[in-house]
Amino acid sequence: MTWQPELDELRERERMAYQMGGPDKVKRQHDAGRLTIRERITELVDPGSFHEVGAIAGKASYDGDNKLVDLLPSNCVMGRAQIDGRPVVVCGDDFTVRGGSADATIKEKPLMAEQMAEALHLPIVRFIEGSGGGGSVKTIEITGRANLPGGISAGTEAFHFTTNNMSIVPVVGLGLGSVAGLGAARLVASHYSVMTKPTSAMFVAGPPLVARTGQHLSKMELGGWEIQTKAGGIDHAVDTEEEAFECARRFLSYLPSSVYDVAPRGPRTDDPERREESLFNVIPRDTRKVYRMRPIVDAVVDKGSFFEMGKMFGRSIITGLARIDGLPVAVMASDPYFYAGAWTADTCNKVIRFVDLAETFHIPVVYLVDCPGFLIGLDAEKSAVIRVGTRAMAAVNQTTVPWCTVIVRSSFGVAGAVHQPAGRFAVRYAWISARWGSLPLEGGIEAAYRQDIADAPDPVAKQKEIEVRLNKLRSPLRTAEAFWVEEMIDPRDTRKLLVEFARLAEPLRKPGPTGFGMRP
Repeated sequence: MTWQPELDELRERERMAYQMGGPDKVKRQHDAGRLTIRERITELVDPGSFHEVGAIAGKASYDGDNKLVDLLPSNCVMGRAQIDGRPVVVCGDDFTVRGGSADATIKEKPLMAEQMAEALHLPIVRFIEGSGGGGSVKTIEITGRANLPGGISAGTEAFHFTTNNMSIVPVVGLGLGSVAGLGAARLVASHYSVMTKPTSAMFVAGPPLVARTGQHLSKMELGGWEIQTKAGGIDHAVDTEEEAFECARRFLSYLPSSVYDVAPRGPRTDDPERREESLFNVIPRDTRKVYRMRPIVDAVVDKGSFFEMGKMFGRSIITGLARIDGLPVAVMASDPYFYAGAWTADTCNKVIRFVDLAETFHIPVVYLVDCPGFLIGLDAEKSAVIRVGTRAMAAVNQTTVPWCTVIVRSSFGVAGAVHQPAGRFAVRYAWISARWGSLPLEGGIEAAYRQDIADAPDPVAKQKEIEVRLNKLRSPLRTAEAFWVEEMIDPRDTRKLLVEFARLAEPLRKPGPTGFGMRP
C-alpha cells in the first residue's frame, strides 16, 4: 500500500490549476498582448525559484460518486521566489478567471501574501490586473446580500496590510491591464509602480460607471498611462511587460529587503576620483537661460546608476535612486526646464513621498539645488502651494538619514530654504555659480525700492543702478566670507566630495522602523 493515489490526485489538481481559466481565456489574454500571471512570474523571478502557495485552492466540481471532475482555480497566484538571488513575495491577479474580479478569488490568498511579506521581512511584488475588491455587482445575486466595504469579513484585514507593509518592506506594483477599485488602491499603495502603455489603464471606476455621470470615455481616455503618470498616480510607464519586470528588478536592487536591514552596496565600477570637465561651464551666466540637469546627475553619481522615479509628475524636481562608489543614495535635483525649478504643489507632494521613501529605508539623500522658490501667481495660490510646501518642509526636517546638499545655482525664499533638514547637521556645498537670497532681485527690487524708483527722474535707469549695486553685494563669495555658507567649490570636484559623503554616511545607516509610517 502506497500513497500514490493521493499523490496522483494532487498532481491532477495542480494540472487543472495550471490551466487557469482554460485555453480560450489564455488565448484571449495573449491576443490582447498580455502575458498570463504564471508567465509574468516566470519572467520576473530567477529561473526555477518560484515556490507557489495554495496552487490548488479554488472551486471544484464532482460527479455523483464524489470524484473530482474539474477545478477552477482562485484567480490569485502567490508565493515566494528570488530576484537576483534575494527572496521576495510575489502575488498576482489571474485575469483569465473572471477578469481578475475578487468574487472569483479566495480572499485569504492575497492576504497571506501580504502577511508573509511582513512576517518574513521580504519585499513584495504585486501584479495587478482586475478589480480585486469586494466583487462585482453580480456578487449580490450570487451571495444574496450586498457587501459592506470594510465590514466583518476575512478580506477586510487586507486593507491593513495593503498600506502598512509600505512601512516595513519594499512594495512594487505592476499594473498590466485594466485596474479598478481596490485593485487600483493596491497598485498605488506601493513605493514604485509601473504601467504598460498599450495594455494598462487605472481608475477608481471604469468607463461603464463613469458613463452614468455623463462622461463617455474609453479606458485610455479615462485612466491611461499619460493621465496617471502626469497626475502622479503611477510612477512610470513602459512599452512592454518585460520592461516593467526589469524596472521592478532594478528598483529593488537599491533597497534593503526590509527596514530591519540596510541596502546592500553594489559593484564599485566607477572611478571615485573621476572629474567631469563639462561641469565647469554647464551653468549659464545668463540666469534667464536654462540647462539640462540630468547630465549633471549622471556626471556625479556612478555612471549608468541613476534610476529615475516619477519623471512625469511634479516636474520641476527630479527624483531617483543612484549609487555613489557603489553605495545607494536617494537623489533629488531641480529641473530648470519646468517653472525654472520653482516648487509647485505637485512638486511638494513628490518631495514628501520621496524623502519618506529615503527615511523609511535608511537611504542617504543627495540634493542638487536650483530653486527660485515656490511657484507664484493665482494658479499657485489656488493649489495651496504654501500649505503643501510647508508639509514638504516638515517631511525634510523629520528625516534622520545623512543628507548632502549641493547648490548649483539658485536658492531663494521658503522653498529655497528647504534644501536641507533644519535643526541638525547636513553636509552642504555651493558651486561658484550659486546665487541666493530671501527673494530674487528680479521683482524684489521693485517691491523693496518702490519709492526710490518712483521718485527718480528716470525710473528705469534708477532701477538698473540699484540692480548693479546689489549684484555686486550678492556674490556667493561674500556670503562665504561671513560663513553663511560653509564651502564654495569648483563644480568639477563634486563627485569626489559626494564619494566622501557616501562613505561617511555608510556606517550611520541604522536598521529598524522609522518614527512614522510611510503612506501611499
